[in-house]
Order: sequence, then structure tokens, then C-alpha cells
Amino acid sequence: WLKPPSPGVATSLLPSATMKLNIANPTTGCQKVYEIEDDKKLLPFFDKRMGAEVTGDTLGDEFKGYIFKIGGGNDKQGFPMKQGILCNHRVRLLFKKGMSCFRERRKGCRKRKSVRGCVVGPDLATLSLVLIKKGDEELPGLTDDSRPRRLGPKRASHIRKLFALEKKDDVRKFVVRRDVGKKSKAPKIQRLVTPQMLQRKRYYRSQTRKKMVLGKQLKEEYHKRLSEYKHEQKEARAAEVAKKKKHTK
Repeated sequence: WLKPPSPGVATSLLPSATMKLNIANPTTGCQKVYEIEDDKKLLPFFDKRMGAEVTGDTLGDEFKGYIFKIGGGNDKQGFPMKQGILCNHRVRLLFKKGMSCFRERRKGCRKRKSVRGCVVGPDLATLSLVLIKKGDEELPGLTDDSRPRRLGPKRASHIRKLFALEKKDDVRKFVVRRDVGKKSKAPKIQRLVTPQMLQRKRYYRSQTRKKMVLGKQLKEEYHKRLSEYKHEQKEARAAEVAKKKKHTK
């Protein structure tokens, strides 16, 4: 890729040396974009797959001791990298609901789309990295600042995990509220076990049990009536045969 373009080849089709590194720090909630113009600094990232951990020593002196995990990226045309595609170029895949890089527009709809492989190469425009281990020096705007999450957890088990609660504790007293003008808002707790929910569950189970018992009774009655019908048919045929024999004599 470092060779000069041959005559007749458009320079816009060749990958440029500049690559943006979008580094996210989960512990502080900050993220920052770095533009790297030197290909030699990016060499340790090339031919690595998504999810691989790479040291940041080659990026500069301020990155010494840092370890990053490759989270994804986009190529020059904006096609996203997809985990599991072991190549460093674009492929066309048939997507359906539940697959990454695809959002279902209509129920049951499938679509063939172009995505980039999960192997890092020089044709990427943006590479997403996640900070795994912090180095000696601080990175301004990434490790020296802290941005707390605007919203707290919503699911009951996540709230228990955040505040180290036990099952007997009331989760509703620990919901993270946020101020909106003069009022404060709290999210609706998901998967909260309440007496009404337990009563509804017991009701559904009792209804299912009743249906099973009723179905069993109806099945027994059906088989009983079927055997009676077969016996009646057998007797009717026997009577008809006896009647024919009587007439032939």
C-alpha cells in the first residue's frame, strides 16, 4: 500500500495513511479520538482480530504501558467490521433478525448486506479500541476526567448488584432518580417480583392445570363413546348378517 499509484489508477481509491483511533475508557465513561498518520505506529494492530488485546507502546510515549482491546471499526466507505468473518476485506452476507450489523425493518425480513471482515488492515478509516489496562502517564480527556452515567440501572437484579442488596431488601427504595426541573423522575423497574405478579403467575398455572384436567376428562369420554359406537356398529352388522342368512334359508 505504500507504493506510489500507477498511472491510470485513481488516488481516491487507494487507502490513505491516516487512521482514526476511537478509544473508550469504561471506568471513567470518557472517550477520545486520535488521528494516527504514521503507518509504522499501527503495525501491531494489523492482522489482529476483533476482541484481541494489543499494547499501545508504538502509538507514542504517552501510551506506554496501556493495553487496548479491539472493539470494531469502519473502512473508508463506512462499512462496519463484523465479528466472526475471518478476512480483511468486504463480503456480502444474508442477514436476519438477531444478527449484528442489521436491524429488522419488517417481521421475517432478510437482507443481503456488505460488511467488513473482523481482521484489522490498512484500509480502515476508524478503529474502535477499549482501554483494558492503564499505563503510567495520564491521557488528557480520557483518563484524567470522569463522566458518571446519566441514568442508573433499570432491571431489579442490576440494582441489587449495584448496591449489594439481598433478596429481602426493597429494590424500589434504591432506584437512581434524576432531577428534571422541579420534579425528579425514576425509571420503571423491570422484572420486579411483586405480590400481584406472583398472584398472576399462580392464576395462570391454575388455569393451565384446569385445562389439562378438562382435556384429560374429555379424552376419556371420547374414547369411552368411541368404544361404545364401535360396539354398536359391530352389533348392527351382526344383526344385518343374521337377517340376510334368515332370508336365504
